[in-house]
Amino acid sequence: MTASFLWGCSGYYDYDEGYSPDFPGAEEFAGETIHPQHWPEDLDYAGKRVVVIGSGATAVTLVPAMAGTAEHVTMLQRSPTYVLSMPGRDPLAKVLKRLPDKTAYKIVRWKNILMQIATYELARRRPGVAKKAIRAAAAKSLPDGFRIDEHFKPTYNPWEQRLCLVPDGDLFNVLREGTASIVTDTIETFTKAGIRLTSGQELDADIIVTATGLKVLPFGGITFEVDGKPVELADTMSYKALMLTDLPNFIYTVGYTNASWTLKADLVADYACRLLSHMDQHGLRSVVPRKDPSVGEKPFIDFNSGYVLRAIDMMPKQGDRAPWLLKQNYVTDLRMIRNGDIDDGVLTFA
Repeated sequence: MTASFLWGCSGYYDYDEGYSPDFPGAEEFAGETIHPQHWPEDLDYAGKRVVVIGSGATAVTLVPAMAGTAEHVTMLQRSPTYVLSMPGRDPLAKVLKRLPDKTAYKIVRWKNILMQIATYELARRRPGVAKKAIRAAAAKSLPDGFRIDEHFKPTYNPWEQRLCLVPDGDLFNVLREGTASIVTDTIETFTKAGIRLTSGQELDADIIVTATGLKVLPFGGITFEVDGKPVELADTMSYKALMLTDLPNFIYTVGYTNASWTLKADLVADYACRLLSHMDQHGLRSVVPRKDPSVGEKPFIDFNSGYVLRAIDMMPKQGDRAPWLLKQNYVTDLRMIRNGDIDDGVLTFA
């Protein structure tokens, strides 16, 4: 296949294989071990004892979904995650039902966007305040005497890793009902009957779900070369979080880490259309961002999550100022990506 422009819409995960640590004694376990990325459609966990290893978005989604059907579900976490309950149905949307759909939609959409930006900025600028607010909200939803600081007090600040949202507090609900529980400990070894922890505690299990995370694979594992010379992604820098230096006629879609993926995807789509129209109108065949040598380098994703740190050396860089800096802010990107000039002095056309 040949084309004059390439648009990468593959995200940045390896869809063939998730991240699975080497668990001591894993081969000894007599039950079934499953990674969520390869979930068997015929899995029957009714009446079974299930241990879900992990504390991220996958784990906090699976535990309440399986609780009640399983005999008991235990979420085994090495370290806690910030978890916040959100209404499954937007209360403001209910209030605005009498308005025309388009009007109500715009109001609710912008309310959610601005709330997300405000909470993210608060967390990064005043982490102590954000910690107290998240802890207080969790405490209201958990049973009396629950060891909240053991199971819901991470060692990092909010939004240094993803903050997990649970609809209508479903995770807290199953903990309160007793159909699920949380254990914070490290694994010494798998056993025939389940897992033995470093503390000596034994967790019996019929099924172990290893919700241990994903593997990063930029652009679906494509290898790039330009004029016969390989391009190493780690040597490139991201322009407006949608193009890369040294790669002509290439755009990619990567969404926000702190908001809806589709917000950013929409902006990239608008930009791609504007860029191609500009090139058509001016008879241009190629475009590439050229980096100013004075621009400082920063990691592509400003997170300390395991899946990011494991892949940091193979990711592009971001810069320390616009248009190279990834602000993770929809309002800023609206101005820069949707409304900014195409020919801005940074892109080189031919």
